[in-house]
Amino acid sequence: MQLTLPSLIEARIGQLSRPLALHWPGGHAGAPDAPVHLKVTDAHQLRWLASGHIGTLADAYVRGDLDIEGDLREVVEIAAELAGDPVAQGHAGMGTQWLQHLRSRWLHRQQRDAEQVRFHYDLSDDFFALWLDPLRVYSCAYYERADMTLAQAQEAKLEHICRKLQLQPGQLFLDIGAGWGGLLLWAAEHHGVHAMGITLSRHQHAHVNRLIDKKGLRDRVTMRLLDYRDLPQTARFDRIASVGMFEHVGAARLDGYFEQLQRLLKPGGLMLNHGITAGGIDNHQLGAGLGDFIEKHIFPGGELVHVSRVARSLSGSGLELLDAENLRPHYARTLWAWSASLEKELDRARELTSEATVRAYRLYLAGCAVAFERGWISIHQLLASRPSGQLSDTPLRGAQSVYPFNRRHMYAADPARTAVRSGLCPAPL
Repeated sequence: MQLTLPSLIEARIGQLSRPLALHWPGGHAGAPDAPVHLKVTDAHQLRWLASGHIGTLADAYVRGDLDIEGDLREVVEIAAELAGDPVAQGHAGMGTQWLQHLRSRWLHRQQRDAEQVRFHYDLSDDFFALWLDPLRVYSCAYYERADMTLAQAQEAKLEHICRKLQLQPGQLFLDIGAGWGGLLLWAAEHHGVHAMGITLSRHQHAHVNRLIDKKGLRDRVTMRLLDYRDLPQTARFDRIASVGMFEHVGAARLDGYFEQLQRLLKPGGLMLNHGITAGGIDNHQLGAGLGDFIEKHIFPGGELVHVSRVARSLSGSGLELLDAENLRPHYARTLWAWSASLEKELDRARELTSEATVRAYRLYLAGCAVAFERGWISIHQLLASRPSGQLSDTPLRGAQSVYPFNRRHMYAADPARTAVRSGLCPAPL
């Protein structure tokens, strides 16, 4: 007996751990009283649900060819079940990997990179402000305590990075992909560094420069509209941070990216790279169409590599990997916080952007939260140094940098560096 598409759909829905009702022209499946209802305008879309190609269904939702009724968290949990394991599905053979390498080089030419960054970050400052924290930190927060708010956890993340880098007054600090200035200004105000931030986003560049003037930091902080590849070869910094930026570099350009950071870093200096990494060793993006959906609607040109690939490129550039920290569950919680904030402001978000944009971001934020929870994607902070070549210039012979090769410096009982939002937030210098 040959199964029809409706019967396949009925069987697929019956296998789910959560109830789902599906409606299409001339038919329906699932429990009528299910808490989640999907309504498609074209019965041909049923084959994508039957095959678990969730990215295509998400694209239909953005276009308005599919509607969702019910709690968004339930929706994305059901989608995750339908998708199966998108890490395994994203695996590519050798021939495909070579084509992907060529595509990566083509996508990440400088002019193309600028266009891709502006597609995302120059969407609307007011839209991002609806669901980000007050500092507009658009990267993984750091929940030191379970009861932290998003704003507290973002400040904790900024301080965590500054402590890892052992920032000191007067140091030259470079923030690559400085966003809306959260880390750049935190480092200057709370740690007294002379800071330079760079971005390809015109909106972020203008926003941060306004903040610099408002805070009276023009003598110590600069923000430039600049590609990291265009930083002068003679520039040297004591500390470098790159937070949420290297996902835009491209796998084919990763070696050159770390080589540039190594040149910019003074011997003995420290560098921190914080970014999203692939959950699988061999997949360049999520399967089940999820990577294609994000590429089309959210981050054109975005590419993920496994942390082992990042460590190889970093080490190959002459940097020494000192510390690696996985923050994956922190990002899941961050994304759920962003999603909840957006859900409360949907009408205003539509006024600032469009219905299609709001639909895309609703699925993106909640879907990525589930992906981080399940380990399909991850996020790592890698701390590295440029060895000085001097064996006896530090308390621990052979350290060749200020890194103490222990973690005591991060937890020293220093009243000026107490935990953020514990009631004694470090005062600006």
